[in-house]
Order: sequence, then structure tokens, then C-alpha cells
Amino acid sequence: MEEKICFVIMGFGKKTDLSDGVTIDLDKTYQNIIKPSVTESGYKCVRADEIQDNGLIDRSMYALILKADLVIADISTFNPNALYELGVRHAVKPYSTIIIKAESTSKIPFDIDHVRVFSYKHLGEDIGVDESNRMKKLLKEKIANIDGVPIKDSPVYEYLKTLTQPTIDDNEYKDIVGILAEKNECLFALTEKAKSLMQEYKFKEAIKYWKRASEKNTNEPYYIQQLALCTYKQNVIDEEKEMYLNDALRILDDLRDSNDPETFGLRGAIYKRLSKINNDNLSYLDRAIENYEKGYMLNYDFYTGENLAYCYDKKSFLLEENEEKIYYKIQAKKIREKIYKILSEKFELEDRSKIPNIKWMSATYAICCYTCNEIEMGYKYENIFKSMAKEWEIDTFEEQKKELEQLLNTNFNYGKNL
Repeated sequence: MEEKICFVIMGFGKKTDLSDGVTIDLDKTYQNIIKPSVTESGYKCVRADEIQDNGLIDRSMYALILKADLVIADISTFNPNALYELGVRHAVKPYSTIIIKAESTSKIPFDIDHVRVFSYKHLGEDIGVDESNRMKKLLKEKIANIDGVPIKDSPVYEYLKTLTQPTIDDNEYKDIVGILAEKNECLFALTEKAKSLMQEYKFKEAIKYWKRASEKNTNEPYYIQQLALCTYKQNVIDEEKEMYLNDALRILDDLRDSNDPETFGLRGAIYKRLSKINNDNLSYLDRAIENYEKGYMLNYDFYTGENLAYCYDKKSFLLEENEEKIYYKIQAKKIREKIYKILSEKFELEDRSKIPNIKWMSATYAICCYTCNEIEMGYKYENIFKSMAKEWEIDTFEEQKKELEQLLNTNFNYGKNL
């Protein structure tokens, strides 16, 4: 293979670091930083989901980890697959490996904390233009250095001086790697098309792309989560809504053993909707609360916490027994006060443009401000959220805000509260 190959080790889609609750879109890192840096440096850039292989992807993956001229490993959120693949690379190749991570995710694991890791600032949903340009420049400089005189970067070969690097026959390598996927067939292209359709409210059309993505990589929960989301978000007549909500739950059955906060959040959202269309059914509402509680306790995600508080308020509103009504109302109040305090300090001490997940943090903070009678501040952060959100996300926010006003018998409209 005449063209130099860079194999990219990283997770796909949105991933949450369970140690600190930060969620980032790794596809944005690949699209905005890694791939342009690599291609502009004269390499063919290959991520695991871009390999066309008749058998299991593992065969091609191991061949590329061993043989690729360059490997870039993004260990953000400490995805176990990415860390394992990086370990394999260090074991089979003494040099030509670059490690990067989003600085918002937690501390580097002990085994590689003495290895050079280049950090970048990720905003959760996207990466700023200036930061993308900075990292592209840095990566291209590092790639140029590797092209010149490769420096040993594997701790395995650094400590075991007499270790011999394994080899693979060139013909076997060519046979294993085969033909790289056409652009419109690779998983990355499928997911980008699905995301584009979701931005246009075309959830029904996006479903087929998430299905194809999940079929190509059955071990990736992100594709299943997005398939479930589009299934219950699609625009259907009222008589069909319950059917599609139950379809979404069945899709999430594939993740029944998952401890991912996103999965719990999706189940909570589905049960919340099932409760609403079934005349505020308490059984469904309790299931929504159960899932939101699990998601919130895992990483104290602010958006999940606000949804949990909403469900508490809803249950308080529906119950007849006075002590229980008071209990759930107090629980909702405590959650919002906690979120309000944490986010107030965060927004006061940090540059908003550098905070991961600023969009949904702003949405959550706006609601917490409203319920804590900080109407002007709530209005400010609602507008920050809306300036970054897609139309369907704004609709979701407005719907819940209106319902919360009814539950609390108040009005959050800034203009009417002056």
C-alpha cells in the first residue's frame, strides 16, 4: 500500500465520562481536528468505523494497529475500547503514536500519565474554531516530526530495551485491510447524514441511517440510543404516539445492562411521555422517576436532574395525600436549589465559551433560575440556550417550561414579571 495510513483510535458519537459526568461529541473531534490534520499531512485517515470487512472488524483493526504508519489515539472519556487498542499499539509499535484528550475529562490513568498527552478544549456539542485551528496546527507539527525522525513513544519499548517488534507480511496486510469503505457507506458518513436529518426535524428519515449504523457496529450503544430517540421523536398522529414510544423502549432493551446516563435519560423521557398521553398515568410516571433517578445519581447530570425535579413536581400535583404531595414538592425544590448553586458558581468562575455542554447547562440553569425566582437571570440563560439549540430542542424546552408553569401555578415570562 503506497499511501501512508493513519489509524485513529477513539470512541464514536457522544460519550460520557462517568467519573465527572462530562459528555462530549467525539465525532466533532474527528471531523474538525483529526481528519483534516491527517489528510493535510499526506496520510490516509482511517477510523475503525470506516473499514469495510467481510468478517469481524477486529481482524482489520489489529492489522492496522500493528502496521499503520501513524496512530492517533483520543482517550477522552476513557472509553475502554480506545484504551485497550492504545495498549495494543504500545505493545507492537515503539514509535509513531500520538495521544490526545479533551481537557474537560478526568485525570489521565496511572499507566500512561508519564506519556505525552496533548489536550484540547471541547465544548461538549462542538469545538470552537480557534481551538480547532490550534490543535490542527499542533497535530500537523507532530506528524511532521514523526515523518522526519521518529522518536520512541511506547513505554513498553522504552522500559524493555531488547523487545523485538512483531511483523506482518505485506501481502497479508493488504489482504486484511482490503478496500476502504466508500464515503457514503462508512459509519461516519451514515451518522453525519442522520444528524443532518435530525436538525431538519426529519426524525423518520434519520431512523434508517441509525439502523444501518447499529447493524454495522452492534457493540456501539450510541447508535442504539439515537435510533430510540428518533423513533419516539418522529412526527406521528396522536393515535400512533404510544406505539412508537413502546417501539423506542424495545430498541433500548438491547442496552438493558447499560449504566450509561444517556440510556436512563432516554427511558425516563419515554415513560414521561407515556404518562402524559395516558391521562397522567402514575405508573408510567413512577418509571420515569426511577430512570431519571438512576441517571442523576450516576453523574449528577444537570439536565437529567431538572427532568427528575419536573417529574417530582408532576407527581406532587397528581397525588391526593397531602404529606406525599409535600414530600415530592420538597424533593423537586432541593434538586433545583442544588443545581442552581453549582451552576451559579460554575458560570461565575469560568469562561462560558470554554464550558462543555454549555447549551444544556444553560437550559437547565434557566429553569432553576425561574423556580428560584431569579427571573431576569433565567431569561438571560434561556436566550443563551436558544442561540445554540436546534428548533426541536427549543420546542422541547418550551413545552416543559409551559407545563412547569402550570404545575407551579406561576409565570416565567420575563416581560410580565418586571
